[in-house]
Amino acid sequence: MKKIKLALLTVALAGSSMAAMAQDKATLIKQFIDIQRPGIESLARGLVEQSSAPIAQAGSQYLQTQVPEAKRESAAKAADAELKKYFDDAYPLVRDKAVQLAPGALTPLLEQNFSEDELKQLLAWINSPLSKKYQDLNPKMQTALTEKLVAETRASIEPKMRALDTNVAKALGAPTDAPAQGSAPAKAPAKASTKK
Repeated sequence: MKKIKLALLTVALAGSSMAAMAQDKATLIKQFIDIQRPGIESLARGLVEQSSAPIAQAGSQYLQTQVPEAKRESAAKAADAELKKYFDDAYPLVRDKAVQLAPGALTPLLEQNFSEDELKQLLAWINSPLSKKYQDLNPKMQTALTEKLVAETRASIEPKMRALDTNVAKALGAPTDAPAQGSAPAKAPAKASTKK
């Protein structure tokens, strides 16, 4: 009888220990996802900006080739206002849905790929001053590299983009009126990735 009681007690303790360990791991995963919220929101921002980028680029091209010069500034402001209105409408929806979906999408991956000890280490790193310093500097590093890369490749890439635009227009049977020589190139998309 004592052996049965001892066995039951051992099973009960092991079960409660496993439940506590699972709860601890679940708590760590929740903490990790909470810390990742700015990144999740940034992902949502990027998706919304990417979704409107083709429209902005096509509008810019149309503005440069089809709108009389005297009307370009006001047309550009009106188009920019529409793009901003779209962003202001769409971003909160996508951001809130991303935050809502993150636990369900990320928890299984974190659960399967990290032990409780690894999650503790990961959280310690993310919360460390060195990690915060790196995270603060990372956008500046990306911007510095992006600006240098664009400056160094612009002369080679812009003619290819103009040729691509003309060739796609031809393939679609659309007019291919190129802007007059010396006119300003199509407006580059806004630096969406640098917004916070």
